[in-house]
Amino acid sequence: MPDTICPPATRTPAPATAPALSFDERLALAALAVDARINTVPLDLADVIRGPVETPAAPVLQPYRTPMAALLHRAQTRLLADGWCPDRLRDEQGALCMIGAIRAEAGSRREADDACTFLLDIVRDEFDPTAETIASWNCRQRDGHMPARILGHAASRADARGI
Repeated sequence: MPDTICPPATRTPAPATAPALSFDERLALAALAVDARINTVPLDLADVIRGPVETPAAPVLQPYRTPMAALLHRAQTRLLADGWCPDRLRDEQGALCMIGAIRAEAGSRREADDACTFLLDIVRDEFDPTAETIASWNCRQRDGHMPARILGHAASRADARGI
């Protein structure tokens, strides 16, 4: 008599294992599963691929109505866009000094000269009383931060004075 009360176990053969699928086969099955879940319409590339679209340039917002203030603001914008250089009107890369930015935006040489005279007065009165010229003050700067800031400040002052 056996020591156990359980009937003898019947052995069932182990199920045969399926051969492993290759990476490409698994990828194909995954793609089929995704396609089965998503009802897609074939993509027409003519609807997607387009050539460059000509968009009009955004108008530059002009916060000042007085001519001198508007000129100094445009010079500041140009200096920020083109870059700053200390010792020339324009360098090889297109960067400008303060005077170069003013001249590039002015409608005439007289308008540029008047703006530079006003700018020098602002620099002397509010920032550096020892400044002899705009060019010499510009050359003493380490980077374009202060020149751009001064142009913006001068634009604000010109607008406040109505010039």
